[in-house]
Amino acid sequence: MGLFDKLAGWLGLKKKEVHVLCLGLDNSGKTTIINKLKPSNAQTQDIVPTIGFSVEKFKTSSLSFTVFDMSGQGRYRNLWEHYYKDCQAIIFVIDSNDTLRMVVAKEELDTLMNHPDLKHRRIPILFFANKMDLRFAVSSVKVSQLLALENIKDKPWHICASDALKGEGLQEGVDWLQDQIQAMKT
Repeated sequence: MGLFDKLAGWLGLKKKEVHVLCLGLDNSGKTTIINKLKPSNAQTQDIVPTIGFSVEKFKTSSLSFTVFDMSGQGRYRNLWEHYYKDCQAIIFVIDSNDTLRMVVAKEELDTLMNHPDLKHRRIPILFFANKMDLRFAVSSVKVSQLLALENIKDKPWHICASDALKGEGLQEGVDWLQDQIQAMKT
């Protein structure tokens, strides 16, 4: 089997494996986003809060993503740092309708950015300003300002407005992430 794997890799038939962390506060829509990115026949109908973490997979045209969907509940956030070393990208999901907890999201983002396992690594970070369909949701520009994303100078980042329930904005984000990961490999 090893010979066929190598041959498929040389011919570009085998997709490159990428490990991605999906982070954000609880109830921001992380699991729903990951679920929508999977093929429709593999999607779960009932989404429940993540306890600890779950591992999901989906593919794009050239990459095979293994996503670690990490619980955003306060008591589980300390688990995040155990996965920083092995990740090649981060998806950070924000509930754009919950401006009160945006301060907590910023604190978690700041902690993440200053962690020794990530601080000096140039890994792409995709932000989803999720729940844009809700009445009091703030724009992705406002989310970017509230999180002070303009201060991230040493890592490529991108923010997308999204509605995970409808799947809106997700493909744009994954396309950007795929392009960033492929650019890192060359």
